[in-house]
Amino acid sequence: MGRHGMEPIRDVRVSPEMGLKGLVELYSGMYGFMAGHVAEAVEVLRRGIRESRLRVLTFTGNLVATGLRGVLAQLIEEGLFNVVITTTGALDHDIARANGGTYYKGAFEYDDAELLDKGFHRLGNILIPLESYGPRVEEFTRRLLERIDGRVGLYEVLDVAGSMITDRNSILRAAHRAGARVFVPGWPDGAFGTSLFMEAQRLGRDIVVDYFKDMKLLSEIFFTSQDSKATGLIIGGGISKHHAIWWSQFREGLDYVVYITTAVEYDGSLSGAHPREAISWGKVKPSAEKVVVYGDATIILPIIASQIL
Repeated sequence: MGRHGMEPIRDVRVSPEMGLKGLVELYSGMYGFMAGHVAEAVEVLRRGIRESRLRVLTFTGNLVATGLRGVLAQLIEEGLFNVVITTTGALDHDIARANGGTYYKGAFEYDDAELLDKGFHRLGNILIPLESYGPRVEEFTRRLLERIDGRVGLYEVLDVAGSMITDRNSILRAAHRAGARVFVPGWPDGAFGTSLFMEAQRLGRDIVVDYFKDMKLLSEIFFTSQDSKATGLIIGGGISKHHAIWWSQFREGLDYVVYITTAVEYDGSLSGAHPREAISWGKVKPSAEKVVVYGDATIILPIIASQIL
C-alpha cells in the first residue's frame, strides 16, 4: 500500500494564527497533491540533516537574482549544508548584488527591445540594470585577483571572494563564514568566469584556475563520507544537480534526497529525472528517503527552510 499504508486524508481549516508550523501540519493532513510532498520534504530533511555528515545543497543561478538569495545564505551560514554546488550565474548575481548592484521588480510581459534601449536585462520578472551586473562583477574580480596567484582551485578562489564580501545576504560570504565549500563545475559560463579570464590576461599574471583541485577535494569529501549518511537538497536541475548526484555515486548514493523542480521527467531530461531514476545509476540508494516537490522554489523553499532551520 505504499509508505503511508491506509492513513486517511483529513479535511482542514485555516486560521490567521496558525503560523508556518501549523501550515506544514495542515499540508500533511490535506495531503493532495503537492501539499503532502512539502510536508514530507520537511521530515526527510530534518532526519537527513540530523543524521548526515555530508549535507549537499544545489541550486540554479536564476534564484539568486531574487530575494530567495537571503534564505539560501541563511541555510548555509547556519550550518545546515556544508557542500554547495551551483552555477556561474549564481556567482554573478551574488557578487553583483553584494557590491552595490540593485535589482528591481518587473513583469514577464515587458517589451524586451524597449528594455534593451533603456539599459536593462530581464530575468523572468526581475529587472537588472546593465550597470548593476557586468561592471560590478568585473570590478570585484579585478580586486579579487590581487589576492590570488599561481595555480588555484576554484573553491579556493570562491573562499577568498567570500572573505571580501560584507553583505550578510551573500551566499559566498555565508559559505566562507561557515566553512562550507562551494563548487561550480561550469564556472567559465558566465560573467564571473569570463572576468577571471579577461582580468588575468590584462594583468599578465600566471593565474591558472585548476578544477582538478576541486575534483580532488570532491573525491575526498564523497569517498570519506561512505561510513555515514548523506543528504541532498536539489533545487532546480542542470549541471549543479548532476554534479551532486554524479559524485554521490562514489559513496553508493545519497541516503536522503529532496528535489524541488518545475521540470517533468517525460522528455528524459536530467533536470526532470526523479530520484528513482538516479537509483539505477547508483546516485541515490534504493533505501533512500526521497521526495520530489513540483513548484516554484521561491514559494516552496521559504516554507521548508522555516521548518528545518
